[in-house]
Amino acid sequence: MKRSIITPTLTVLLAVLALFLWTRHNYASAATAIPDPAVDETLASQKGQQTVVVSGGCFWGVQAVFQHVKGVTRATSGYSGGTVKNPDYEQVSSGTTGHAESVEIVYDPSKITLGQLLKVFFSVAHDPTELNRQGPDTGTQYRSIIFFSNTDQQRIAQSYVDQLNQSKVFSQPIVTQIVPLKAFYRAEDYHQNYATEHPDNPYIAMFDLPKLKNLQQQFPSLFVAKP
Repeated sequence: MKRSIITPTLTVLLAVLALFLWTRHNYASAATAIPDPAVDETLASQKGQQTVVVSGGCFWGVQAVFQHVKGVTRATSGYSGGTVKNPDYEQVSSGTTGHAESVEIVYDPSKITLGQLLKVFFSVAHDPTELNRQGPDTGTQYRSIIFFSNTDQQRIAQSYVDQLNQSKVFSQPIVTQIVPLKAFYRAEDYHQNYATEHPDNPYIAMFDLPKLKNLQQQFPSLFVAKP
């Protein structure tokens, strides 16, 4: 589903609002409480910078979630996982580039661990059991992925997926791919900070603001009010 950034007509808006009223409660309560990862890195003794890239549906909401997580210094919307160099939104939306809408998360390992970030990713940022879709968005460009840049990230991510599958926290198996990061391409400027700058957009109100509410409720010690 290709999302429009143009203000909808009254007819479309009414239809969206009707759908919003019907689905908001269910979607807002869709976040799943999950255990801490059994395998994780320890907090660093000194301030530093680490990077991990994840994909979990529309990058607007995923970026917004991690912009409100303590210890995250930057979250950037972009594209990863495909074969086309420097893709644009139109190309990725076609589903033919192999890329997924992704978010590059830069964090301070003295304030938050990779495991804590993944806990937010699996429980609040998206539904890891949905294959090639998230909410109303369908296609491989919306698939769930963790792109690792070193063996420690790979080990922690795979261990957590195995742990969650074995504990049957979710009613369906996790379909998140764990693959090496080859490249991250920053998305166009108009996609950056989209949820923050357009909170009244019907799509944002329906599918992304509930994620922020769930983040604040489930992770009060990690929630940062202003990105």
